[in-house]
Amino acid sequence: WYLKNSPSRLAILLGIKAKQLEEVVYHASYIVTDAGTAPLSKKQILSEQDYSALTEEYGSRFTALTGAEAVKKLLQELDLDKEVKSLRKKLKTSSKQKRDRIIKRLEVVEAFNNSDNKPEWMVMDVIPVIPPDLRPMVALDGRRLATTDLNDLYRRILNRNNRLKKQKEQMAPRLITKNEKRMLQEAVDALFDNAKRGKKAAVERNRHLKSLSDMLRGKQGRFRQNLLGKRVDYSGRSVIIVGPDLEMYQCGIPREMAIILFKPFVLRELQKLTGNDANSKKNANSKYERMDDDVWAALEKVVREHPVLLNRAPTLHRLGIQAFEPKLIDGKAIRLHPLVTPAFNADFDGDQMAVHVPLSNEAQAEARLLMLASNNILNPKDGKPVVTPSQDMVLGNYYLTIEERKDRVFTGFRAEERQAEYDFKNRNEGHFFSNFDEAYLAYQHQEIGLHTRIIVDPKSINQKFSEEQKNKYLVTTLGKLIFNRILPPTFPYLNEPSLVNLENVTPDKYFFAKGTNPKEFMKNMELPAPFKKKFLAQIIAQVFKDLQISETSKMLDRLKDLGFKYSTVAGITVSFADINVYSKKSERIDLTNSNIADITGWYEDGMLTDKERRDLVIKEWQTARDDIQKGLMAEFDKDNNIYMMSDSGARGNASNFAQLAGMRGLMNNPKGEIIEVPVQASFREGLTVSEFFISTHGARKGSTDTALKTAESGYLTRRLVDVSQDVIVVDEDCGTERGVYMEPVMDDTKEIVPLYDRIVGRFASKDVINPKTKQVIAKRNELITEELGQAIIKAEVTGVEIRSNLTCNSDNGVCAKCYGRNLATNKRVEVGEAVGVVAAQSIGEPGTQLTMRTFHTGGVASASDITQGLPRIQELFEARNPKGKAVISEVDGKVKSIDRQRGGISVVTITDAHDKDYKYTMDPNVEALFRKGASVKAGQRLTLGSINPKELLRVVSAEAAEMYILEEVQKVYRAQGVEISDKHIELIIRQMLRRISIVTEGDTELLPGTEVSVAEFKRVNKEAFRAMKRPAVGRPILLGITRASLRSDSFLSAASFQETTRILTDAAIRGKTDELHGLKENVIIGGLIPAGTGILRESSFSYDRSNTYTEEEELEF
Repeated sequence: WYLKNSPSRLAILLGIKAKQLEEVVYHASYIVTDAGTAPLSKKQILSEQDYSALTEEYGSRFTALTGAEAVKKLLQELDLDKEVKSLRKKLKTSSKQKRDRIIKRLEVVEAFNNSDNKPEWMVMDVIPVIPPDLRPMVALDGRRLATTDLNDLYRRILNRNNRLKKQKEQMAPRLITKNEKRMLQEAVDALFDNAKRGKKAAVERNRHLKSLSDMLRGKQGRFRQNLLGKRVDYSGRSVIIVGPDLEMYQCGIPREMAIILFKPFVLRELQKLTGNDANSKKNANSKYERMDDDVWAALEKVVREHPVLLNRAPTLHRLGIQAFEPKLIDGKAIRLHPLVTPAFNADFDGDQMAVHVPLSNEAQAEARLLMLASNNILNPKDGKPVVTPSQDMVLGNYYLTIEERKDRVFTGFRAEERQAEYDFKNRNEGHFFSNFDEAYLAYQHQEIGLHTRIIVDPKSINQKFSEEQKNKYLVTTLGKLIFNRILPPTFPYLNEPSLVNLENVTPDKYFFAKGTNPKEFMKNMELPAPFKKKFLAQIIAQVFKDLQISETSKMLDRLKDLGFKYSTVAGITVSFADINVYSKKSERIDLTNSNIADITGWYEDGMLTDKERRDLVIKEWQTARDDIQKGLMAEFDKDNNIYMMSDSGARGNASNFAQLAGMRGLMNNPKGEIIEVPVQASFREGLTVSEFFISTHGARKGSTDTALKTAESGYLTRRLVDVSQDVIVVDEDCGTERGVYMEPVMDDTKEIVPLYDRIVGRFASKDVINPKTKQVIAKRNELITEELGQAIIKAEVTGVEIRSNLTCNSDNGVCAKCYGRNLATNKRVEVGEAVGVVAAQSIGEPGTQLTMRTFHTGGVASASDITQGLPRIQELFEARNPKGKAVISEVDGKVKSIDRQRGGISVVTITDAHDKDYKYTMDPNVEALFRKGASVKAGQRLTLGSINPKELLRVVSAEAAEMYILEEVQKVYRAQGVEISDKHIELIIRQMLRRISIVTEGDTELLPGTEVSVAEFKRVNKEAFRAMKRPAVGRPILLGITRASLRSDSFLSAASFQETTRILTDAAIRGKTDELHGLKENVIIGGLIPAGTGILRESSFSYDRSNTYTEEEELEF
């Protein structure tokens, strides 16, 4: 490790080149250990020939040795204190290149000096052999033995060592013993690390033997396989099926599975039955073996209050494991509540899930309080409900809330039958009913339909109305009356899918005064739209905001039952007759073809280049497809089954329709370029052979992309978790004065993300003042609630400075005020919340939805070739040099001149306030973003493309780089319609900037050019100030997430991530201690993690076992 790992610690310490040192160790050359009177210098390297010649000439007047003994002798002779002094002295006077070398050497020398490790300990005289249990031998049938690779490696060392001993006894020639020594050295190398040496030790068929280092390394190594992940008892797995009759907090567990999972609890219950005497254990066991009736009764009793955990792999975020109360069922499949499937990303097409039983009382309490499915309604990534109804449930509620008017005329397919049925259903439109029961009775007698508009007295409905409305009549439908019965009584009556109706009260336009002619009133009234998926999600969010969690889960269950019932009543299905080809399709295609003929004509006349022609043709076809899609959607009947599925949000979208009944349009080839021949047919008409072939490209690329994307996205999540796992909420308030200024996100003039969404749930860093009245809306350090957020928007405040994770002063974590609200509970975040892991999961989980491809317009690269999707996220988080990098200005100033040079390259000169000129060269293919005489700011883009955040950090400030990364990451996710709260991305960026590069050391012990953590830098400078010394000066450096994890202060965390051997080598030399601040380190040593309930154990809580409480007191406690 110390010789081969780069940088080679031995070589640095001795001040010799690594290659030369290796030659000495492998007996290929000699090193002078004592020059004596010969004209040589100490540590000079001699080849075999030189050594022979010098020995003949000078005899024993000098000493030169070879092999490990030479290295050991030199290491013993090192005086570390003297080395440190001389190196520090040299450091002040040397040139830049030499400085770097000296700093490297000084780091290693100081590490040894400070850690009480002796350098000669890097050379081993004896090799310990690990215990036989760790390297077992197993007898196979046929008298053969299977053994671990380690045994082979140890055997090689023993054989060579014994042979060397014999040779020494027999006074063998030097050449032979030297060769044996070299082989021994190689055998030892192979034992410690078989991957490093050129010739790897291998058995037959070229399989490399697994060395000690290999046992630590990688996914199958000691760290990741055994320390961070373990197999558990009391678990089972089975296929999942839907359980529509379950409550939110229940799951169905097969009896055969439960009887084994709960075996110890069942046995304890049986022992109680048979009386706790000596035989009871035996009796209980035999009953269990026979599966008596008592056993099943005991199981029912045990299961009643005992939650189990369900997990579906891949567990992408914390909602991938949730607790449920088991309900025993027949059969062999686990039953799952249909509403929790989105959180697990599960479906019922053969997915499997694993069940785990929490054993201890504490584990059961945590499962019940923190992990129960009915408590996990909000998604931690954006604070929106994750349990939104889908598919049939959406469709049923959509169907239920449709409204129909009497005077509709049908045309087309089966027009007469449909007209007769419709008129019969709605013949009693405008009928008055005094209450719900009366209307429902009329429906059962087929006097009215679910969608017929009827008139009801608002006083008979148990919902919120204004006093004025209670004295009028309400126009609604029976379907809406049924739907509103599932809502809490404190809610307004929902008659249209609008936020006004949801948050305040039913709009007045649906009410008329007594004495008005209802038929006349209804004639002029427009029909409200049915309730779609998006509106259902808003209802759930509103219920959650106003009421308790338990109430929300009950409401969700009622919504589910209603949806299933009425999607069945609706009998909506798909028929071939529902899909009609767009009537004006051929006209539109003819028009496009004639336009393309014109374009080709211009190209042949030399008025267009080939690229321009291609772009125009592609644009023509894209417009044609969009027009056909719009026309098709307009032609659809509102009660067409397929249209209803799509419009409600249950399944399908406009683009699917365009492909079914319009035209498929342009396809991509495997490179991601657009093929300019479109597929003109729709699936309804059927594709020709050539069209089918063109569309296969995209289909195959889609499949391969999905597979690649999953792995890429999983690896991204792993790196994110690793860099942020030690960020925990450590205190209530860090007392910082700084904040981050938040404004709405704009795209040109359109507002994409309103200010309200960015500030609600955060703390104000300064007073928010109404610009008109100058009154304070929100005080400094006050939580901006929904009400305050609305007040801020109403006052037309353009931006708010909020507390942010980026500016938090807490060491080893963040404080509750800088983090803001916990999105999963909608309450203030508690101390001990593992916000780092939540942040990493929130960013990684939607990663699979991002696209892999970089879009090409084909042919010449243009600014639109900027990386997007997953590769762009990686580029940002790894702080790489971006593809299609923009040139940025380094100063504030004016554009003085633009000089075009040969090859179309232009040189731009910018003059700053002190009349100093800065020149930038630009590629001719890239669009410039300025004119001559324009003012530019430092960090402003001069060309299209992505900015390199490291340049932004150097030119402007850390804040600018942080905000740029935040903005860009959000852009990628927004493009895919994924919402993630800013605070999660801020946490990751904070971790990327947690190291500081020392510029000048002042009077501290830090070395210039080295990196330290922000916390360490603060500590050293604090000490310097106390002692009235000069502090060190440093500048923040931006590290990619992989490098940031490897530079973690905890060596256990870093070693379990990547580059295990290098990190352990470094930790050993420095004699590092791990403070165990993060989660990973504690998992590795098997302790409680310092987060959540684990933090309570560590702090002021002490267990007093002497006091016994009654059960009531305990529950209360």
